[in-house]
Amino acid sequence: MKFFDTSNLRGDIFGGVTASIIALPLALAFGEASGAGPIAGLWGAIFVGFFAALFGGTGSQISGPTGPMVVVFAGVFASLSGNPALVFASVVLAGLLQITLGVFKMGQYIRLVPYPVVSGFMSGIGCIIIALQVSRLFGHEPAESGTIPALTAIPSAVMDPNLAALLVGAVTLAIVFTWPKSLGTYLPAPLAALITGTLLSLVVSGAPILGDIPTGFPDLVVPTFTAETFPIVLEAAVILAALGAIDSLLTSLVADNMTRTRHDSDKELIGQGIGNTFAGLFGAIPGAGATMRTVVNIRTGGLTRISGMLHSVLLLAVVISLAPLAKVIPHAVLAGILIKVGYDIIDIGYLRRAHKGPRLDLALMALVLLLTVFVDLITAVAAGVVVASMAFVKQLADEQLKKFASEENSFVKTT
Repeated sequence: MKFFDTSNLRGDIFGGVTASIIALPLALAFGEASGAGPIAGLWGAIFVGFFAALFGGTGSQISGPTGPMVVVFAGVFASLSGNPALVFASVVLAGLLQITLGVFKMGQYIRLVPYPVVSGFMSGIGCIIIALQVSRLFGHEPAESGTIPALTAIPSAVMDPNLAALLVGAVTLAIVFTWPKSLGTYLPAPLAALITGTLLSLVVSGAPILGDIPTGFPDLVVPTFTAETFPIVLEAAVILAALGAIDSLLTSLVADNMTRTRHDSDKELIGQGIGNTFAGLFGAIPGAGATMRTVVNIRTGGLTRISGMLHSVLLLAVVISLAPLAKVIPHAVLAGILIKVGYDIIDIGYLRRAHKGPRLDLALMALVLLLTVFVDLITAVAAGVVVASMAFVKQLADEQLKKFASEENSFVKTT
């Protein structure tokens, strides 16, 4: 196969352009939510999107900052006190770990995580994203980082709202939740909400805005750590690498189903790892395969790596020329967009049909969800995998006992 397949060039151009339009407001929102700033989100979409498409194993996949990755990265950013050398050392190390997983052919095993664990984990992340943004929707900023402080800050924010921010945020929510699909083909809901909310804030002043955003190309960040900080950096890198791998490979499966193709899991991990390594070296937030952007890319004609690379090149043009305009975007607009992202991540479909399946699966999903929200992500996944493994062993033991009992009964009857 050709490395660059130009047989679908027209479709790839349409797909890349559309994906970049959707990625723009999401990248800004994810960058703001991460703590590193909106411009870091845009550069994350550029670096991860370009190199994951160039070296990855899923032709139609669009990569960049995602909700799950931003939640983890925001926690890392807070735990390391925003120290760039330490924070982005964890991103670089995460990228190198993903490359290692791909080189040693581990991609096929990462996908074996039980679905209830993945569902609970993703739903928990969706809940975290919503919890972190509610106060901002009312014009306030939580005093401390983390899910619990964000939840405890909500009542006071609701009781004392910034009316301008609340109006802008409410309009944003209305657009992202009710935007017609027919219009979404020409103007995606997140971009429509970003433009409408920002213009409204110019008329109804008083909502907190992003303020000045750095322009130009990012500086090289030299990753450094000490013996005391290395365990924290390593733990963060492992979480980012594992989550990015799972997130990307699940999106690859979605792309396979839509395009009737088969991705290369190990090659995809290498591509994602290279993208995240470059992102960390230049102070950008990490990313993974983005399901919504990938689906839109495919539906508008994108099938090869050209579409993903074009999406990043177009975002680069936006950063160079239009970044100063982003300073007037209200925090409440990005909060509204992220609340919709969090809602979409929650596995509503599984919850609706959970009563039809085994109760153990539902209990496992609920356990992982609660641990994700109220404890931490790595504990949630570890506990979920352990419980699922124990349940599987029990199921095998029960089947063997049934088989042994039936064989014993047959033996008694014949004798």
